[in-house]
Amino acid sequence: MTVVAAPDQAAKNLKATGFLLLGSLTFTFEVVLLRYLGDHVPFAQIVLFRALAQILFAGVWMSTTVGWVALKTSRPGMHIVRGLFSLACWWLYYASFASLGIAMATVLAFTTSLFTVLLAGPVMGEKVGPLRWAATLIGFSGVVIAAGLDHLKFDPAVIMALFSAAAGAGIVMSNRRLSTTESTQTIMVYIGLVTIVGVLPVAIWQGGFPSGWDIPLLALSSLTGCCGMWCNIEAYRIGEVSAIAPVPYIRLLFAALAGFVFFAEVPDPRFWFGAVLIVGGALLISVRRKARKE
Repeated sequence: MTVVAAPDQAAKNLKATGFLLLGSLTFTFEVVLLRYLGDHVPFAQIVLFRALAQILFAGVWMSTTVGWVALKTSRPGMHIVRGLFSLACWWLYYASFASLGIAMATVLAFTTSLFTVLLAGPVMGEKVGPLRWAATLIGFSGVVIAAGLDHLKFDPAVIMALFSAAAGAGIVMSNRRLSTTESTQTIMVYIGLVTIVGVLPVAIWQGGFPSGWDIPLLALSSLTGCCGMWCNIEAYRIGEVSAIAPVPYIRLLFAALAGFVFFAEVPDPRFWFGAVLIVGGALLISVRRKARKE
């Protein structure tokens, strides 16, 4: 029997879809800017600006909602772990987009769901069923095809993108632990603080400071990334996961279009076949997770 969402929930799902579409557009705009900046701005500076923007964004959000008292925490160690995952994820994410085609880097970022399944058992003690294992294997076979690994084409940037996705899985798991006691704003502020502490020595060691148009472009890309993250948070706060699960993958089409328009990138048929397997595996995992909760 087909379950139809109540009118109230259907309206929320539609609103959530709008948030996810806006998030996909802003994330795509962010990586276009990063592709330009990555040619001459060190990644440490890009990550530093991103962390500063996150603190600013989350600070304003916190001051207008839960208040600054939310900075008080009894779990500093877990916040440090969460922040280190973000530092690794952001650095490798930006590095992969600087070297790979935008569409390829985007589809590899979607493998976070696959890594989450691999780590769910040993790290979270979750029982992973055969369907989710099958979906994970399908997804990783898509990585092999899309990236040409079956032809032994080992691009270091592909490895960076996959490590970024693995760090993203660490983010998902640490979020699950922290969200039981901490607000989203609190988590975001501490992510920014830990990332700044981790990346600032590298930024100082590399020397120099952005100048000219690089400064407003860095600020714009960083705030764009924060806005995209906020759109995703709001979408999953009000929408049903099973109803909106396919929407984020529209970002792949946005990425392919941006790559073609701005950088004359044209993915080959192998890429699209692999992308279908990656997205299909990730979707199956998402829908199956929702079904298990119900």
